[in-house]
Amino acid sequence: MSFPSNNDLDISHVKGNAPEEIKRLLVSPYRLYKSNQAQGPLFGEEIQKRLVVTEVSILQKAEEPLKQEGRVVLETDVAEDMLNGGGNIHGGCSAFLIDICSTLALIALGIVNNSKSTRSVSQSLNVVYHSPASLGDRIRIVNQTLTLGARAQSVRTEIWNVTHHRLVSSGTHIKMVPSPPPKPSL
Repeated sequence: MSFPSNNDLDISHVKGNAPEEIKRLLVSPYRLYKSNQAQGPLFGEEIQKRLVVTEVSILQKAEEPLKQEGRVVLETDVAEDMLNGGGNIHGGCSAFLIDICSTLALIALGIVNNSKSTRSVSQSLNVVYHSPASLGDRIRIVNQTLTLGARAQSVRTEIWNVTHHRLVSSGTHIKMVPSPPPKPSL
């Protein structure tokens, strides 16, 4: 996975104990994902551009002090392009946010553990919807790694409605390192 140069990005608003270079890498999810895209627009590009990273931390696991977990927190306001027909955040948008934001926590922990990040793809995304978030509500997306194995990785995400102090959705994202493509037949 190649990473963009983010030395020109301001990280003064990003809390957490992660090294500055990791904060700089993750401070702009749009820029990070765009750097790994061939050509053309990204899915949910405008939503990605509005995401604000507020914390990047590497913590000791409470249940297993010999292990670490990555924590990345982002915020954004619910905008029209995120709504369903009922005027609340669309379930697909919540799943999209869980997908892309959870990956940031894996990248942070992966870099700290072995100074690199391995490209992975979604294997499973389980989402539970708890309450609505409406146009203009501020949401906080809290991502914490569960496991970071050689082939499989998992993250837990909670999307909180900051405006109304309630849980909007939660999810578990399992990612895997893809198998190499088959060799072409001659």
